[in-house]
Amino acid sequence: MKKATFGAGCFWGVETAFRQVEGVADAAVGYLGGTLENPTYQDVCTGTTGHAEVVEVSYDPLKVSYDQLLDLFWKIHDPTTLNRQGPDVGTQYRSAIFYHDEDQKNVALASRERLRESGRFRRPVVTEVTPTSTFYRAEEYHQRYLEKRGQSSCRI
Repeated sequence: MKKATFGAGCFWGVETAFRQVEGVADAAVGYLGGTLENPTYQDVCTGTTGHAEVVEVSYDPLKVSYDQLLDLFWKIHDPTTLNRQGPDVGTQYRSAIFYHDEDQKNVALASRERLRESGRFRRPVVTEVTPTSTFYRAEEYHQRYLEKRGQSSCRI
């Protein structure tokens, strides 16, 4: 199993999308990229910790490639809005790819460049590509949040 970590706005819908991919063994929501140790949801919501709401994906690279995960990442959010996804505003909702090794870094950078050159978006792609740091698993009530409520998405 390998890990991939993505920030694409509110983590509930992102988690649900990745859980549906064949080859994904698990997807956990949490916080990454900030300065506060063991942050809570309330801490991260202040926008002062530097953390992003993220989904850490555990996947079998023999069944799904990192490139395929990136393709889904680009489809499920707007990578042109800085620190915002839909009605959610703040650095915790930023578009981010947190790479776990040099190969992931190179693949992510190439994928982002292809997207930028594709002309798919009128505005610039602002997704950050950053090395991973400590992943703090979110509180249990956030895990599989939409599934627990019988919802398949949280889009407005």
